[in-house]
Amino acid sequence: MKEYFFNTIQEFNDTYGFETLHPLVSVGRFDKPIKVEECMVHYGLYALFLKENKGCKISYGRTPYDFDEMTVTSFAPGQSIHVEPNPDVEAPKWTALVFHPDFLARTQLGRQMSRYEFFNYTSSEALHLSAGEVEIFHGVLNMIKQEMQHAIDKHTRELIISNIELLLNYCLRFYDRQFITREEINHTVVKKFETLLNDYIANKAELEGFPTVAYFADKCCYSVGYFGELIKTEVGRTAQDFIADHIMKAAKELLSDETLNVTQVSMRLGFEYPQHFIRFFKRHTGKTPTEYRAA
Repeated sequence: MKEYFFNTIQEFNDTYGFETLHPLVSVGRFDKPIKVEECMVHYGLYALFLKENKGCKISYGRTPYDFDEMTVTSFAPGQSIHVEPNPDVEAPKWTALVFHPDFLARTQLGRQMSRYEFFNYTSSEALHLSAGEVEIFHGVLNMIKQEMQHAIDKHTRELIISNIELLLNYCLRFYDRQFITREEINHTVVKKFETLLNDYIANKAELEGFPTVAYFADKCCYSVGYFGELIKTEVGRTAQDFIADHIMKAAKELLSDETLNVTQVSMRLGFEYPQHFIRFFKRHTGKTPTEYRAA
């Protein structure tokens, strides 16, 4: 299986036949009639792709992307992507924005990149765009490309970075819209989360430890970041708070059983040490488990 390593803009441009207008940024459209071959792509760059057809299937590890026409996929430095050809499509068509992390050095955007969770390595949900959103996406890319074609001066970097930030912020907005428009799917995920959580607390916590968001995100086939945003959008609380609420409910039920001491209750709920359970309980109720029992 062939491997590609994109650590520089030049390497990316040479692979796809794009002209290098700037050493740290590239915008290009690919529509050549080539056959996609299975490969691994290793990124040392940030990249956003607007896919115009189902030219290939990609995945992070075991998790397939939710992939469709007119979708945005995003990758960050350090990620390795498995690409498989789609036999139903003769040639892929896509537009990409690619930029080197050094381009953001000592900038406000560089310090805030963690805001854009869709770059996370385990992200398994592509961004599906409406026709109007595609127009906006292309519009911002065109502004970036126009600036790259301008002679480099003291304003070039600031203007390109401001447009990159604009595009990333639009992606955040589009993702929020996607969470809302997929309300029925999200509701099903929340129900599954709650069912899995109740089962975990009742049957697995004592052996496997305190429940984590990552565990349930994996069971629901989502990345931790996307799953967390989905739950927050649907129920108005973070997934971590949702877990804590259910742990508290179970704790109060167990504490009502006088045959169990505090240590036994903490073990049943997956706490490694009773002190952790006592601090957790007091943080949520203002009382220790012993004080709660005595009230």
